[in-house]
Amino acid sequence: MRFLSTAGFTLAALLSAPAFAQDTGAKTGDDDYHTDQPIVVTAPYVRSLDILGNVSVMEGEKLAQDIRGQIGDTLASQPGVSSSSFSPGASRPILRGFSGERAAVLVDGLGAIDASSTSADHAVSIDPLTAERIEILRGPSVLLFSSQAVGGAVNVFDRRIPRSVPESPFHLDALASYGTAADDKSAGASIDVPLGERFVVHADGNYRDSNAVRVGGLIYAPALRAHLLDLAADATTDGDADEAARLTDAANSRGKVPNSQSRSTSAGIGAAFIDDGGSLGISFGYLEDSYGIPPRADIDEVPTIKARQYRLDVRGEVELGDGLFEKLRFRGAYADYAHTEFDDGEPGTRFTNRGIEFRTELAQNDRGGWRGASGVQYSFRDFAAIGDEAFLPANETTRVAAFTLQELERGPVTLEGALRLENSKVSANSIGFDRSFTSLSGAAGASYEIAEGLKASFSLSRSERAPSAEELLSDGPHAATLSFERGDPTFAKETSWGGEASLKFKRDGWSAGLTGYASWFNNFIYETDTGTIEDDLPLYVFRQDKARVWGFEFEGTAPIAQVGGFHIGADATADMTRAKIESGPFVPRIPPLRIRGGLEASSERLDARAEVEWTDDQTRIAPFETATKGFTLVNASLTWRPLPDAKNLSLTLAADNLFDVDARRHASFTKDYVPLAGRDIRITARASF
Repeated sequence: MRFLSTAGFTLAALLSAPAFAQDTGAKTGDDDYHTDQPIVVTAPYVRSLDILGNVSVMEGEKLAQDIRGQIGDTLASQPGVSSSSFSPGASRPILRGFSGERAAVLVDGLGAIDASSTSADHAVSIDPLTAERIEILRGPSVLLFSSQAVGGAVNVFDRRIPRSVPESPFHLDALASYGTAADDKSAGASIDVPLGERFVVHADGNYRDSNAVRVGGLIYAPALRAHLLDLAADATTDGDADEAARLTDAANSRGKVPNSQSRSTSAGIGAAFIDDGGSLGISFGYLEDSYGIPPRADIDEVPTIKARQYRLDVRGEVELGDGLFEKLRFRGAYADYAHTEFDDGEPGTRFTNRGIEFRTELAQNDRGGWRGASGVQYSFRDFAAIGDEAFLPANETTRVAAFTLQELERGPVTLEGALRLENSKVSANSIGFDRSFTSLSGAAGASYEIAEGLKASFSLSRSERAPSAEELLSDGPHAATLSFERGDPTFAKETSWGGEASLKFKRDGWSAGLTGYASWFNNFIYETDTGTIEDDLPLYVFRQDKARVWGFEFEGTAPIAQVGGFHIGADATADMTRAKIESGPFVPRIPPLRIRGGLEASSERLDARAEVEWTDDQTRIAPFETATKGFTLVNASLTWRPLPDAKNLSLTLAADNLFDVDARRHASFTKDYVPLAGRDIRITARASF
């Protein structure tokens, strides 16, 4: 009843208030009207967020080429981003080594409202096929959205609430692709139809079907393979020849990862009213997802997961004129999510999450170089796990926050500051648990334009994060992750001091950016293998201690030559994160050093690209964690735009992992028996009319 009354009150507010929206723009030229005008993004009231935020953007052809079934795999090539890669059907972004609630996954500024932060085997309830633009935010700018997301945030902008009215009778976007590594077929389309000059309606549908994924080497990593062969030897000694043969065959298996198939469908409708005074829009979306969890040969469980989500979104904006405030924005969402975990086809534990979230903010007019915005945010989550393997009791989490971000520009100097006050309450009535945390987080930074195109910046932040329900209340077996998970209800707030420094250059086609960051944590919360067994499963516990996290990100491009109608250019990225408990071991599942370099030849009709990605060994490991061997991937692509003077139709032929190498992401719980895909030849068609 409490949830229903809260939801009813908040939905009434959503339907009666103007909403948080992005700036709108009309179509220009022949390209997709969604992307040729820059969508003013996460913080439209500041110019670049280049002090408190290190922002990467994926859209257009690049996004179309990189789209995979899960948002984590879609973004894994971006600087500072890895992926949990638990299975092809469940892969969440990892930002600067952080996952779960420390790496927020947002839909247009609000949470995904699912169970993906609860456990690594739970997929994110965002269909990448619906995305028209994805932003990756790192650093203190995330205070705009959460005090939990100390690692950063992924903000996905979809098309479901239109941002502009097409000038043509309709606007169609379509994307289809096929990949050979998993017989992966996907297709999606959306249409926007104007009804008059101010009203537009939207509809979309998306489908993806992927079979078991083929890998480039042995399925099992050396340490786990040796363990299986030892078990096979024991079975031989015990006279069980059939079991010995099964384990030996598994240890030597190649080809396709068993039970790694996935399938998803999604659909949405939306409408918006847009004029010079503002906008108001609403949308409804549905997602259905099913995927397998690859099993280990020494474990009898063969889990699959079937999920669905209903989601209602509202967004709006009111122009306020030339006074102190320029715009009032409002954004709200309600979602009903559920998934069931099956064991050998028999239904087991069921997870549900009904949540509501909204935010409203006032953006200031530019007053002599001073601009910014302030707002409030509310979220409520009603979470339950029902079944024999419900490792988490039913619980409710309520968060209320106020935030502000301000920017002042004076000649070559720009100052930025952010502040967020947040109260989090976690309660579980079934066990009499009820705790509340008040967090105050802030950041300040400055940048200086040293010369034309060259800028240096520095920021300092102080963050406080309330522990999540999972970190506080977990206590039970979870077959899908092959672990018994245990939290600590006495945890204190996690606090940290952080600093970032960057040097960025952009001029005459050249660009480069280098960012270094470091954080010093008190009461850092992490999950680690204890090396003991509970209920026939490895016992993983959440612990709290002092920790240090540091690293860097680099990104650069350079023009090389002009050959005929082709521009030849080179680009490179690199990233590294180190994380260590101050008086103890390394933090588990931290991605190693990675370097990527590419050459590209682009023209009006044809683009060709080749790139090499090198990932180092990861030997800085936690107790009972296995090291991960590094790998080198070679990728190539060719994009053709058959229509002259237009980019609204493109065909891409790409080859990922061209030399079919054995590759494993250290951040994955399942890396020792779920490698990355082998050679994948993929064709992608994108159209926008």
